[in-house]
Amino acid sequence: MKTKLVSTMLFYLCFSFFGCSREEGTMIKSGEEDFEQNNQSISGFYTTETKISDVINDEAFESYGRLIFPVDSGYYSGDTLGELQLTWYNNIDPNKTVEIVNYLKSHAEAGDTVFYDIYTEEEKREDPEKEDTGLFFFKGNPGEKFAVCNAGGGFAYVGAMQDSFPHALELSKKGYNAFALIYRPGAQTACEDLARAISFIFEHAEELEVDTNCYSLWGGSAGGRMAAWMGSYGPVEFGGAQLPRPGAIIMQYTGHSSYTENDPPTYACVGENDGIANWHTMESRLEKLDELGIPTEFHHYPGLRHGFGLGTGTVAEGWINDAVDFWKEQM
Repeated sequence: MKTKLVSTMLFYLCFSFFGCSREEGTMIKSGEEDFEQNNQSISGFYTTETKISDVINDEAFESYGRLIFPVDSGYYSGDTLGELQLTWYNNIDPNKTVEIVNYLKSHAEAGDTVFYDIYTEEEKREDPEKEDTGLFFFKGNPGEKFAVCNAGGGFAYVGAMQDSFPHALELSKKGYNAFALIYRPGAQTACEDLARAISFIFEHAEELEVDTNCYSLWGGSAGGRMAAWMGSYGPVEFGGAQLPRPGAIIMQYTGHSSYTENDPPTYACVGENDGIANWHTMESRLEKLDELGIPTEFHHYPGLRHGFGLGTGTVAEGWINDAVDFWKEQM
């Protein structure tokens, strides 16, 4: 099934409901070209043989190195980057893991800010669990739109290395400014942290050099639920500022079924052999959104299990390009 917006009337409704716009005559430099120019100095600091503990303790990352991998080490296994496995996830690409940590290290050592605290020191003292939160920034073209990527992990941990870092890195290659959120596990606290993160980005938009119009929220599994809830109710409902809802929701493999008539345009994909998120449940939700006149697009892939991430080397490889095209349609 594939459902796309074809009505001119509904297209223009997107502008009024979701704040999606781009000024006429704006020329956007090729994101991939800009990414290559900005990253020519990346060296192979790490390899698949590098110990995970060496990355966590690397001085380049100061105190946030521990947040690159799950804070609760009980949810991952393997001593090296090449051996990394995450609970409930499949199809982890060791080469992508290495690329991500090399990207972060090279930019950190170049003096770029790759991690932002979203809570003040006072707030973290009052609630120590907020120490384990923040935004990793994969910068795209200055002035381009932004996305926030939210990893899953059953609201027990944050599986960023498979479910948000890879997505954010690929979005930055396309020129978009992408953030990967590290949140407090738990449905309520995760949504509070996402609302705070969006509020932080809007508040610091000039410093971050991002366009806040028609931003998108991405998420897999539990992260997909976070994105969907934020799309349905907006940041203010979870303690954030009174801000526009996202222009598009991109979600993967989640059994989330609730929706509202005000939901943003939604893209979803899932594997047919997913033992956690039934693809028919996802299909049913998008059909209901479609009946409300909300733009949707849905893909299900034979043979794939839960948590395939970018789907490199699988039948789903390249889905992120479809998702980006869907987001662009809402602009």
